[in-house]
Amino acid sequence: MDKTTEKLASYATSLRYEDLTPQAVHVTEKLLLDTIGCAIGGYHSEPGRIARRLATRSSSVPPARVWGSGELSSIEAAAFANGVIVRYLDFNDTYMSQEVAHPSDMIPAILAVADAHHVNGRQALLAIATAYEVFASFADVCNLFNKGFDHGLYIAFGTAAGLGRLLELDREQMANAIALTCAPNVPIRQTRSGALTMWKGCAASAAARAAIFATELAKEGMTGPSAVFEGRHGIWEQVTGRFELGGFGGNGLPFAVERSGIKYFPTEYNSLVPLELILKLREKVSVDEVESIHVETYHFTYTEIGSEPEKWRPTTRETADHSLPYMLAVALSDGGISVESFSEQRIRDPKLPLLMDRIRVSENAEFTRKSPTSMDCRIEIRTKKGERFIEAASYPKGHAKNPMTDAEVEQKFRKLCERNVSSDRCESIVNAVWTLEGMHDISELLDLVRLQGK
Repeated sequence: MDKTTEKLASYATSLRYEDLTPQAVHVTEKLLLDTIGCAIGGYHSEPGRIARRLATRSSSVPPARVWGSGELSSIEAAAFANGVIVRYLDFNDTYMSQEVAHPSDMIPAILAVADAHHVNGRQALLAIATAYEVFASFADVCNLFNKGFDHGLYIAFGTAAGLGRLLELDREQMANAIALTCAPNVPIRQTRSGALTMWKGCAASAAARAAIFATELAKEGMTGPSAVFEGRHGIWEQVTGRFELGGFGGNGLPFAVERSGIKYFPTEYNSLVPLELILKLREKVSVDEVESIHVETYHFTYTEIGSEPEKWRPTTRETADHSLPYMLAVALSDGGISVESFSEQRIRDPKLPLLMDRIRVSENAEFTRKSPTSMDCRIEIRTKKGERFIEAASYPKGHAKNPMTDAEVEQKFRKLCERNVSSDRCESIVNAVWTLEGMHDISELLDLVRLQGK
């Protein structure tokens, strides 16, 4: 195996639960609670219904359950269906580095395998923490966005490592799981360009699903390409260019779970600071007084959610929650932004384009230089009377440097559950997640993740 594969496989097979700090364990539980909440909130989505219909046609030995309905399906189909509803609202966690992505997209696949094999809470937490470490090791040194590829590739790597840890693969098997995940599954970035479709929220779940198949193959003895990163026609040559992975969590280094941000609004992560600023400005100026709005931000925010023409005229939910002009217009008009802000009726409001056309987004070179360490944004509103109002900030609520408290994460969870899960069931899930390290079978938690009447 090449050196990159060897480094990944050695770390993923050697990490033990005892290596995790109490803080890392607690943050992992917090991320898990947030992930389950996002799944419950996204359960009734159309992509979720499609994925569940397919899941009802599949089975495996052993089976895994579909969250919300409790139906049994194959491990892969359940993982995909659960991942789709986690991602649908664009409300799950985000990791900010050279690559921006949602590492909790890996959790449904890990828990599907954990459910099928009835592992305990500590094993599940260790698998999630391992997955985050491997995912982050790539996100910290590579940028697939600039190469035209999608971050689902890192999701696949991390999921394979977490599953390999869960299934107790040896070093050779782990290396093969990573190689077998990598070689057939290099996704393109078109998923997140222009007018976005349902696939935007499903691509990472497909990557995680592919990792399940690869890991099962490796466990049975299937071998993969021996130099999948550094060899001829490998990832270095075809996709990323040369890179060197940094250090992993443990032995005094913080774990990647501690660097992942939890979203305070159900929007694309780079929109969080601008949204906080526009809501502050709303306290000083009314919508009717606005002549123009100028947003200065860093390169990624500008290119990802603030530059394409489609972002000024979104027609789908997937485009709207990746449209900075739309989100700012809604927040300024409504005094906040929520899941309901992306309904078809709200997107089609004829008043919103009039306000969006007053919004200009530009890249600030200094902000770009400082990103992704900080998420600087500056917004200036000019009124029809010629007044100027300015707000600026660097870290949104929920960022690792401005974290949400346990109580705030619980509040978000309860809000996502209120229409779908009874208050008693909601509290049972909260208590189960906070005590997961003592749970003998992860199925005890997943038994609770059902909607009313299911």
